[in-house]
Amino acid sequence: MSQAQQTNRLAQETSPYLLQHAHNPVDWFPWGEEAFAKARSENKPVLLSVGYSACHWCHVMERESFENPQIASLMNELFVNIKVDREERPDVDHIYMSAVQMLTGRGGWPMTVFMKPDGQPFYGGTYFPPEERHGMPAFPRVLRFIADKYRESPEDVEKAVAEIGDRLQQMQSPSGDGSLPPNGILMDAAAALARAYDESEGGIGDAPKFPNTAPLDLWLRASHQSGDSRYTEMVLFTLRKMALGGVYDQLGGGFHRYSVDRRWLVPHFEKMLYDNAQLVPLYISAYQISGDAFFADVARDTLDYVVREMTAPNGGFYSTQDADSEGVEGKYFVWERTELQTLLGEETAEIACRYWDVTDEGNFEGHNILHVTIDHEQTARLFDRDEKEVAQLLAEARQKLLAARSRRIAPDRDEKMLTSWNGLMISAFAKAAETFADPGYAEVTRRAIAFVESTLRRGDRLLATCKDGVARLNGYLDDYAFYANSLIDAYEALQDPDYLVSARALCDAMLRHFRDDNGGFFFTSDDHEELIVRSKPAFDGSIPSGNSVAVHALLRLYHHTAVERYRERAEETLGLFGQIAAGQPFGMANLIAAADFHQRGPAEIAVVVEPSAAATDPLLHQVRSTYIPNRTLAVLDPDPSSPRPELFAGKGQVDNRTTAYVCHRRTCSQPVNRWEELAPLLPV
Repeated sequence: MSQAQQTNRLAQETSPYLLQHAHNPVDWFPWGEEAFAKARSENKPVLLSVGYSACHWCHVMERESFENPQIASLMNELFVNIKVDREERPDVDHIYMSAVQMLTGRGGWPMTVFMKPDGQPFYGGTYFPPEERHGMPAFPRVLRFIADKYRESPEDVEKAVAEIGDRLQQMQSPSGDGSLPPNGILMDAAAALARAYDESEGGIGDAPKFPNTAPLDLWLRASHQSGDSRYTEMVLFTLRKMALGGVYDQLGGGFHRYSVDRRWLVPHFEKMLYDNAQLVPLYISAYQISGDAFFADVARDTLDYVVREMTAPNGGFYSTQDADSEGVEGKYFVWERTELQTLLGEETAEIACRYWDVTDEGNFEGHNILHVTIDHEQTARLFDRDEKEVAQLLAEARQKLLAARSRRIAPDRDEKMLTSWNGLMISAFAKAAETFADPGYAEVTRRAIAFVESTLRRGDRLLATCKDGVARLNGYLDDYAFYANSLIDAYEALQDPDYLVSARALCDAMLRHFRDDNGGFFFTSDDHEELIVRSKPAFDGSIPSGNSVAVHALLRLYHHTAVERYRERAEETLGLFGQIAAGQPFGMANLIAAADFHQRGPAEIAVVVEPSAAATDPLLHQVRSTYIPNRTLAVLDPDPSSPRPELFAGKGQVDNRTTAYVCHRRTCSQPVNRWEELAPLLPV
């Protein structure tokens, strides 16, 4: 590509990440046959670069290397270069990230993979600097070395290709013995994970600190089953530390991706839809268990952030917000003490600076990340003020600072909408609508479902992504599993029977197009583009594995519909991965949660209530606001002619009052009218 050319092929793409690279002097191709045909015709290796729009180090490598004319010229001379958005093509990302992890023992983005013209990888890594740095080889030296190796040592390349290919095939073809996960897997997993718990700061392990929502959920389940409050205390402590730290946006709500330090203070500042979607239900569970409004407030503030900044006019949810603004990581989010003094006045600023730990020296590269080190009561005592007065003063200060921050140059937002991540966020809003009896959250849930149904669904099939009104790419397993599961959540929260019908159709399509006869589900459908391996991921990453969520969805559908096929297919998957999960509690925590649902069996709850009274009925509200990790819920019209699941046929009101039934393993309790009678019927 000549230097006079202003854009490359990526200018024709819709992905914000690819468009960020459309003006690079690199002769980028999007993933597709055109690139591989060129590599074959010129007998050149392929350089695959994978990242995403909110990735800080992806931006760094772009500035240092992909915008460098000399390095770009070297790339163009020696390779055919492909750029991939990992969020649009998780199928490609998963395969080649697995290869990089085999080669280097670690992974991450930006990911850099070198492969033959047939797509077979033989070398890879993550970020490479433009010159030697901190023990990392310079990117130009890597480029020359790989190109020379490809030309001059083809036998070494073929040997590497064969070894990586064999290991990829083995990794993607787990060989479970068909036996279901062992009884007690939940408690064993909880105990194993507890050994990595950070007693002083919460969370798992040392820096960097990630949310790790699935292991935290396992601890809550373990506490519920065993009565061991230690697990609950670990989760509540962790969630509190996170919400008081810099990893949580103290002004605008919502969580950043992760903390680079042990104390949850300094985040990588990108905000991902999927992190917030998974954390909200966890904070709601913490509120249900503890009754502490702190956790409810964090959940609400996070959802309000999503409504304000991450929701499209059509009701769908955007993907990410960038870590950088004006080319500087975190610039949008950090503060100077003088700014607070100017905006709030000296007296209020003194209180606010003490509360959010703002100093002249700063806590991040000379600036301040807001975080909370003392509570309202301590602040009031320190400044000899009334606690309510201090709380009001800080609430007003927060609004003033948020308004001032909104006038800054904001980080870029990736406005593509992914079916899978929308499913996760729909589940979060549905749980909030249910727990808080909030009609606003219910409406957000309905609008998001309407968006997916109208834009990303084609009959019983799904597309994966939408940008600027254009939906494209075959749906992946995650799209079907996450969205089907969210429809079941919405059905239980809003009791629209169409949602359950829709979830069934999607799960039926998932069984037809993704199921492996040997058990489990492939990540791609049977009519998807053929890649070098058809992966079957079972390990959780930043989002839960599609196989684990598929099991959840199928088991829940079975208990709502009594269709044996759903239970059988879920048990197939548990049989394939169950023994592996027993030895991998961190990486397969969500599958272990699904196994717990299956082993203990859910409380199948029906509440018969007049439709006009359901929104305010105290018994139904008590059910919905109680932490019951394994349950299904049906809200039934007392009219005996109204449709109802077979399990609840003939079950009506007693004494014309709201009446509840609790069934377990298809055996139902006597009808009850009061919470005091209902609570003992719920399984522990």
